[in-house]
Amino acid sequence: MPRPSNTDVRRAEIAQGLLAVMSEVGYERATITAIAEAAGLASGLVHYHFENKQAILVAAVERLTAGLDARVDRRLARARGDRPEGRLHAVLDALVARGKDADPRAVAAWVVVAAEAVRLPEVRDLYRSALRGILSRLEVEVAFALVARGRRAGGARRIAAALLAAVEGSYQIAAAAPGLMPAGFAAGVLRRMADGLIASELPV
Repeated sequence: MPRPSNTDVRRAEIAQGLLAVMSEVGYERATITAIAEAAGLASGLVHYHFENKQAILVAAVERLTAGLDARVDRRLARARGDRPEGRLHAVLDALVARGKDADPRAVAAWVVVAAEAVRLPEVRDLYRSALRGILSRLEVEVAFALVARGRRAGGARRIAAALLAAVEGSYQIAAAAPGLMPAGFAAGVLRRMADGLIASELPV
């Protein structure tokens, strides 16, 4: 595998710098100077690698979603050969479970992205696109689980949407009210929620 170029490394550092600043002051108040400082770079390098702050945000959200996609892929690879319910559980675990590959800072940054999406159209478009990708992955695994249980697959989108809403809610609470919920509760609850929703669908 070729080594990343210096440009790729710098862009990744800047994107990570924006995520760090956003977690403290939000997107709107994240200045180029603050982003550069968080990345350990000169402001001029930020301007050199990115046209504007929105371009950095695009790279930052892409970084978050790529990291999540990789975590889902790793969990699914370990679940290869499992029943469809096991694969769905693997996706849910990738989204919320603790472990060596968990990144609480990424969760906090994602919550900031979601909050900024309420106010800023450019952030909203990125957030919606990222959620659409997660929803699609959930829907595929839910559909397989429904078919395996002899249930109608027509409800897969609705179940996937409910699971995604629960995931996003767990992120929000974890970031905004740390310590409120029992440690590590989300993964087990979401597994049971998924199993219950699948079982409640009408048989074929």
